[in-house]
Amino acid sequence: MKRLRACLAAVTAVTAAAAATTALVATDASGATTALSNRWYAAAPYLMPRDNNPPDPAAIMDATGLKAFQLAFVLAPNGGGCTPTWDGTAPVSSDTAVQSTIAAIRAKGGDVSVSIGGYGGTKLGQACADPAATAAAYQQVVTKYGLHAIDFDLEEPEYENTAAIRNEIGAAKILQQNNPGLYVSVTTAGTADGTGWFGKQMLLEAKSQGFTPNNFSIMPFDGGFGGASAQTAALTNFNQILQSTFGWDQATAYAHEGFSGMNGRSDTGEFFTQADFGTVLDYATSHHMDRFTFWSLNRDRPCTPVDNNGTTSGTCSSVAQNAWDFAKYSVTFAGATPPDSPPTTTPPADPGTGCGTAWSASAVYTAGDEVSYGGHTWKAKWWTQNETPGAAEWGPWQDEGTC
Repeated sequence: MKRLRACLAAVTAVTAAAAATTALVATDASGATTALSNRWYAAAPYLMPRDNNPPDPAAIMDATGLKAFQLAFVLAPNGGGCTPTWDGTAPVSSDTAVQSTIAAIRAKGGDVSVSIGGYGGTKLGQACADPAATAAAYQQVVTKYGLHAIDFDLEEPEYENTAAIRNEIGAAKILQQNNPGLYVSVTTAGTADGTGWFGKQMLLEAKSQGFTPNNFSIMPFDGGFGGASAQTAALTNFNQILQSTFGWDQATAYAHEGFSGMNGRSDTGEFFTQADFGTVLDYATSHHMDRFTFWSLNRDRPCTPVDNNGTTSGTCSSVAQNAWDFAKYSVTFAGATPPDSPPTTTPPADPGTGCGTAWSASAVYTAGDEVSYGGHTWKAKWWTQNETPGAAEWGPWQDEGTC
């Protein structure tokens, strides 16, 4: 996920802060409501409440039946330090804007989870001295907003830092212990093999610390994924990694596994349509997975023009859609029925034109062959197989325009 984005406290101060975490929960004055079911936190799509033209959560709730939102991202201050901020710039301690958003969601019967980390920026695990100090910083967030759920989004560049990951996993374990019932997800990068070397090291760190969250989720995009079939294959492979790492059987591994997708055009030019989301949703529910979410609600809107001039946007999806089409898949995963018609499963074509045969990762194409992908017609420049149209500027596919 391409996203907008040192604490060396004295040992005595760190110990005192860690010891105070349980007491902080008891003095919470955030106006938190009764927790939703874990299934709703597991289905909460990401929303940036301070950037990327934030949509109105209340309008999304009315249109789709969605109840939970994954607010992103909490980071260390850009100027250094071990205190939580929104996007590295707005201190949580003095925040009123995000708190107002949360209050509006709760007033309609919904709730939020907060995601820490993300792609880029300085994470608290990098800035704080140890797990206790890191946990104390996150506890401020839990207490301020009366959270029932939190997400640890561990990816570039933090997950390459062994000490930082030790701090993050240790902090997650402390929060889990000090806040009974807190729903904890851990999200990391996905690869065709499930997750890469750093993701596997993160899992081993969790095992060594005896930490088991509600789920470990992977993000199968930005890695040459050719639609839903490549994503479900990665989820199958990740399930095997969970089995081998923790000694779980297949069913237990799926019960601790999650999917975090990207709707529409990804950062690297992959396209994930409503049909792809439907396929992965079927896989997730049939395998009894714990989480199905996506990045992001800010992007769950149509672009004008549809392809957004061939770039990835933070405020629209770059595929043909109605507003909040992708949010409806989260609603379905949570076990609810969207109030409107089901989400569109195939992108609508321009009137009177139609799209040709859909691109397939397994098919072989030669120069001149035409396929449809992401609402566009693509012509092969030369022999190609399993190379996603539009994934590389100088790749084998020529964009012939919308179809």
